[in-house]
Amino acid sequence: MCTGRVDLAFVLRAFSNGADGVFIGGCWPGECHYVTEGNYDALFNMHLGRKLLEQIGVNPERLRLEWMSASEGLRYAEVMNDFGKKLKQMGPLGAGEGIEESVLAAKLEAVSKLIPYIKLVERERLRARFKSEEEYEAFFASDDFARLFNELVVDKLAVSQLVQILRLGPLSTTEITSALGLKPSEVSRHLKDSTRHGLIRFDEGLKRFALV
Repeated sequence: MCTGRVDLAFVLRAFSNGADGVFIGGCWPGECHYVTEGNYDALFNMHLGRKLLEQIGVNPERLRLEWMSASEGLRYAEVMNDFGKKLKQMGPLGAGEGIEESVLAAKLEAVSKLIPYIKLVERERLRARFKSEEEYEAFFASDDFARLFNELVVDKLAVSQLVQILRLGPLSTTEITSALGLKPSEVSRHLKDSTRHGLIRFDEGLKRFALV
């Protein structure tokens, strides 16, 4: 299968099912078997996937993309041994980041539910096509990408996480702040907006926020 067919939803499903890391191996740039340059689509998705993982507090290095041909068995073995070694150093998914299992599941579900929206804005606003890995790396490290990512994704992902975390039960503002890893001012803004839109409510008896 062409790496261009590797959907971010597949990656998130693997992490949700307990994988400590996800590896994608593709044809070398310029050697696409399908003449679609799908490996560049995979490269874009890898960088975007890492940004999303980082946003929910997961080590982005748990997602890895490498180029190799079918004849490079030795390289494949070396890369997989290196990846396995680094995953051991990171520790189990979630535990290595200091995220409780139930909270991690909620965070991954929050990203998964946002994938259709992310695909839409990626196609309309984020999509860029370059001719080298260096150009992709420069784009994802640029201020322009950071601005677009913050404008289009960050707040929606925070609200999605908020809703999924509250499915675990009512939480105080302090507990929500700790779970989301955001500044108290940001959490207060998201709580206010989510309450106004009828997504959550404040339970006076429990003195905690809960889903409507």
